[in-house]
Amino acid sequence: MVYQRGKQGFWRYRFRFGGRIVHESAKTASKTLAREAEKQRRRKLEESWNHVTRRVLPATFEKAAGEWLKGREGRVAANTLSMARVALKHLLPAFASKLLCDITPKDVQAYQQARLREGAQGRTANIEVQAFHQIMKANKCWQHLENEIRLLKERKDIGRTLTLEEETRLLAECARTDSACYTATVVALNTTMRRDEIRKLHWSQVELFNGVLTVGKSKTDAGTGRLIPLNPSAVKALADWGSGFPKRQPEHHVFPWCESRHVDPTRPTKGWRTAWRNACKRAGLKVRFHDLRHTAITKLAESQASDQTVMSIAGHVSRQMLEHYSHIRLAAKRAALDSIATPLPGPVSGKMPVSGDDVHQIGNQIGIAEEGDTRKLLI
Repeated sequence: MVYQRGKQGFWRYRFRFGGRIVHESAKTASKTLAREAEKQRRRKLEESWNHVTRRVLPATFEKAAGEWLKGREGRVAANTLSMARVALKHLLPAFASKLLCDITPKDVQAYQQARLREGAQGRTANIEVQAFHQIMKANKCWQHLENEIRLLKERKDIGRTLTLEEETRLLAECARTDSACYTATVVALNTTMRRDEIRKLHWSQVELFNGVLTVGKSKTDAGTGRLIPLNPSAVKALADWGSGFPKRQPEHHVFPWCESRHVDPTRPTKGWRTAWRNACKRAGLKVRFHDLRHTAITKLAESQASDQTVMSIAGHVSRQMLEHYSHIRLAAKRAALDSIATPLPGPVSGKMPVSGDDVHQIGNQIGIAEEGDTRKLLI
C-alpha cells in the first residue's frame, strides 16, 4: 500500500516480504511514482532473495576500455597509465565497436599480424595485447580466449652501444642543434640515467659543488633516490646549462617547460625529441635516446667496475637486467683475452713459438690457397 504523510507531502509505501514489514519513503510527492517505487523495491528484494538477475549484454570494447582506464587512475604509476593510453590508441580502431563477447581469438591474432605489418616490434604489440587481456579479464570475458592467444616473439638485441667515434659525432651535432638536447645527452652518457629521470630533474637534486646527483622518482624502486657521483663531463655540462638560469630556485626543474619562448620552471619539459632526431640524422646514426643508457652501462662494465657498483649506479635490481643493458664491445673483449695470453713453449718441428703480441699479425696473414677443388688454409 502507499500513503501520504508529513508536511512535505511525500508518499510512503508499506508491504510485507519474507515475514517482515518493509516501510520506506518513496521521496516523491507523486502517488504514481510512489506506486512504481514500491514495485521496483519489491522486485529488487525478490531478485536478491532468489538470486535472479536480469541478463545484460556485455559492453562494447570502447566502453569497457574507458571504464578500465578510469579505474586505474591513482592506482598505478603515471608511466604505466601513459603506456595504457598509448596501447588503447592502437586497440580501439580494431575493437571499439565490438561487444566483448563477440571478440574471437582470430580477431586478436589478426590484430597482432596487422601491427607487425605496420612495423611495430613484437614487444610493442605484446604490451598492447596485455592491456587488451586486462580489459577482457576485468569484464569476465577472457575465459574463451585464454588458451588461444600467444604473445609474439620479442627481440633481445634492440639496444645498442655507441662507439667513441659515434659519441663524438652525436655530441657535436647535438651541440649544434639544441643546448638542452646536448646537456641531456651528456648527462645520459655519463650517469646511466633514463630519459624521464633526466627530464623531471630538479635543481635541488643536483649538487655541482660536491659533484653528486640524487635521482628522483624512477621506473624501479631500486632506481628511486639513488646517488650518482658526477664526473667532470657531467658537472661541466650541467654548470654551463645552469648559467642560463641565474634566478633558478631549488624547486625549479633543470629542464623547464618552454613554449613560444615562454619558460615555466615549475613544469618539466615535454622532451627534446625533434632536436634529438635532427642531430641523429645529421650524424648519420640510427639510435634511440635510451641507447645512451646502454652505452654508459657498457662503458662501466668495460672499466672493470664490480657488478654491484654498476647496479647501484644504474638502479638495477637483478644481474639479468645488468646483462641485458651491458654490451661488452669486441675491442674490450680482445684486450681482456690478450691480457691473459700465455706464451707458448719453445720451437716445435722447426717452427717459431707464437707470442700474444703476434696473434693479430698472424691473423692478418691468413690466406686461402686453392689446388683444384681443394681449399687449404695457409699461415
